[in-house]
Amino acid sequence: MTIPISEGIGYEQVHTGQAPGYRGFGQPGEQGTRLLAGPRCESGPESLEGHLYRLGSLPDVASDRSRFIEMFSRSQLRGRGGSSFPLARKLEVATSVRGLPLVVVNGSESEPASRKDAVLLQLRPHLVLDGAVLLAQAAGAQEVIVVLHRGSINSQGSVEKAIAERSSLGMFGPRISVKVGPEHYVSGEASAVVRMLGGHDAKPSFNRKPAALFGVSGRPTLVQNVETLAHLALVARFGDEWFKTAGSARRPGSTLVTLAGGVCDPGVVLEVMAPVPIRELLISSAGVSNPPPGLLLGGYGGGTWLKGSLAWNLLLADEELIPHGASIGCGLVGVLPPGACGIIETARLINYLARESAGQCGPCVSGLPVLAQTMSSLAMGEASRRDIARMHRLAVSITGRGACRHPDGVIALLESTFAAFSDQVRFHLKGNACAGANHPGVFPIPSEDPVWR
Repeated sequence: MTIPISEGIGYEQVHTGQAPGYRGFGQPGEQGTRLLAGPRCESGPESLEGHLYRLGSLPDVASDRSRFIEMFSRSQLRGRGGSSFPLARKLEVATSVRGLPLVVVNGSESEPASRKDAVLLQLRPHLVLDGAVLLAQAAGAQEVIVVLHRGSINSQGSVEKAIAERSSLGMFGPRISVKVGPEHYVSGEASAVVRMLGGHDAKPSFNRKPAALFGVSGRPTLVQNVETLAHLALVARFGDEWFKTAGSARRPGSTLVTLAGGVCDPGVVLEVMAPVPIRELLISSAGVSNPPPGLLLGGYGGGTWLKGSLAWNLLLADEELIPHGASIGCGLVGVLPPGACGIIETARLINYLARESAGQCGPCVSGLPVLAQTMSSLAMGEASRRDIARMHRLAVSITGRGACRHPDGVIALLESTFAAFSDQVRFHLKGNACAGANHPGVFPIPSEDPVWR
């Protein structure tokens, strides 16, 4: 029997190249997709009836937990929130300790330019909830909490409607609820989510114990990204071998990416079925016909700038990106357009990231503002080589010393900037006027009060 993974397109057709027009990546509802298969964007959230008709009933993991846990392990499914941590290892830890486990769907997409989680929550909410329910059954949890940022109105409405649909149909299982938290960059970090659910500020925790071991109120807590859980729902239905026919050896399964910056449709989300040259994504879906000055991969904090001429011919796969200091991360592919300046754009991002810190340790309180100020001076052509040397020394001194990884992410972005835009750095150090100063900001930065709320 052929397993349908997109409307009118079967598994065998897609993977033998018989699907007409199949490119190896696609938008919601397009041929060859998995997570985004089904109705197109204009149809809105997929109904429970349509979801079950298309994919079939949800497997009963609780009836044979050991078999499904082994299947999840064999799938080698890794977290899609940016850390790429194996899901099976978290599940193993959570089921090895005492306490009633809790499953948390982390839908607080903190990267301002990323939209992949929002697209899944708004268009395929039942696929995400399926994955959460399956994970709860595998862990023996009785409760699922979907965590969203306060401004995620469309996602919240879609999820709450989906929960009501499941209840009205009599779908029994763990209790599912929605919790809304602050719109802050670091509030989406896993330990910050755990702290918020425990009744504290949504700030990263100093506690180094993993949430799967000691999470909300001391309970083993499985915090998983939206995309990860959507994948889990398909693994449980179609098997681990099917899952691994997409993706790469290091990152099995398809990957959702968001195109941002100097593209024809900023915020468009694509599902990439297998490693493809970055140029193919940009030419086919972004309206970018030539190598751009630079590409930002993996997000703001912890993201990496690569020269456009270098990234243009690389495959969008960690196997190719990691040797160049980059990774897919949260799936952001940001394009710096001609006429924009990488130094000025990085100064914008680092100033934003410095404002968005939790403000609870020295590297964030004292270190990041200095880095942001020095980058601003460089962007304006007012910094000296001595200033840059001091900035590098400061970056080295605070690396790995923060309460969370936020400072390290800022430093990674900074270091890649000096590598990718070395010519522009020298130009700015000479105090020359930069044409990019008149270019509008490339990547979105939320215009909210920087004071912690």
